[in-house]
Amino acid sequence: MIRIGTRGSALALWQAEHVQARLAALGHAATLVPITTTGDRLLDRRLELVGGKGAFLKEIEEALLTGDVDLAVHSLKDVPTTLPEGLRLVAFLERADPRDALLSLRDRGLADLAPGAHVGTTSLRRQAQLRAYRRDVVIEDLRGNVDTRIRKLREGQFDAIVLAMAGLVRLGREDEITEALEPEVLLPAPGQGAIALECRLGDARVAAAVAALHHAPSARCVMAERALLAALGGGCNVPLGAFAQVEDQQLRLRAFVARVDGGVIVRGEATGDDPEQLGLELADDLLRRGAAILLRELASPGDVKGAGAGH
Repeated sequence: MIRIGTRGSALALWQAEHVQARLAALGHAATLVPITTTGDRLLDRRLELVGGKGAFLKEIEEALLTGDVDLAVHSLKDVPTTLPEGLRLVAFLERADPRDALLSLRDRGLADLAPGAHVGTTSLRRQAQLRAYRRDVVIEDLRGNVDTRIRKLREGQFDAIVLAMAGLVRLGREDEITEALEPEVLLPAPGQGAIALECRLGDARVAAAVAALHHAPSARCVMAERALLAALGGGCNVPLGAFAQVEDQQLRLRAFVARVDGGVIVRGEATGDDPEQLGLELADDLLRRGAAILLRELASPGDVKGAGAGH
């Protein structure tokens, strides 16, 4: 029996149940072990104050290390580039739609929102790009699970909100999407739309069981994105995006680093065959062209405190 550690949110449970069903189809019995994480408990606080994106993984990874669970199922965009000693990402499932989605009260697309419209998102990546695209809208923080965020929109607390397309589709809520936002408008977060499986180093039984779930083309893309993220030292307090896709049998990687206000955005792209080398090369290019200055600004206590965090 493989014990799968998972958060208890509807989306996390969908992802864990999906993995459980696929393992069952391969002849491997698995059971779910819901675990409440720091990020789930402290929804009224900003992520950088409770451990960043890793706040959604900490207790699950501790359960892996102590042997209370055998496998963890994560949204890859929530997984830091540095893992606890003794753990590894053992498989990436086929990536779902990586784009962001706009949901609006009056079925207006992003370009059609009224001046002064209130748009909800806590992600600094989304905030910076939204402000660059529509300086006349008001960006406000929005935390909570998918249901909570959509409820706040329906209650009129926001005119529009931005969520990940993949999560909405997985929860069967794609009919509520007003507009799919193309990467040219909102570049996705590194790993967005991908599900990652984590287990203990040396656990050959679990690694062998999930090997058939690994999707190599998706892995190449997200590895390039995460290599860039690691090279930039990006976390939840850095407005950056990265998106790789296969074009003409090569990887095309696009990325940006920005100020939270969207006033300065350093963009770049590169193509290549080796995912990690591609990520490193594009990160170096961004740093040389101004991203290093932006990252230093964001690292100062005053800027981080004022900017907040998001993912």
